[in-house]
Amino acid sequence: MSSTQRSFRLTTSSGTTVAGAVAMADTPWQRFMGLMGRRELAADAGLCLRPCSSIHMFFMRIPVDAAFLDKDGVVVRIYSSLRPWRVTRVVRKAKSCIELPAGTLAAAGVQVGDRLTLPG
Repeated sequence: MSSTQRSFRLTTSSGTTVAGAVAMADTPWQRFMGLMGRRELAADAGLCLRPCSSIHMFFMRIPVDAAFLDKDGVVVRIYSSLRPWRVTRVVRKAKSCIELPAGTLAAAGVQVGDRLTLPG
């Protein structure tokens, strides 16, 4: 994530904060780079890849939770603690993917079918 990227608060439809500083990666270069090479991701941070229907963990150093959202922000697939050097399947209906520190989605109680809100 670059220092020029704005960050947003990610919440559930019930108002629970999932992460307080989610950056938006909506250019081809930002989506390609993603979180590659990072040694850590702050507990309250994340990255939203838009558009996105699958991700790879090549050159990643940390595991992440990945929530794939449809056009309405509804979670259609969750990958928990996705480890480096893995690839997800293409997630039908997914329009974006939010990458968070491993364990974040479970800690916030996020499940498939929940609606997440991320301004921007």
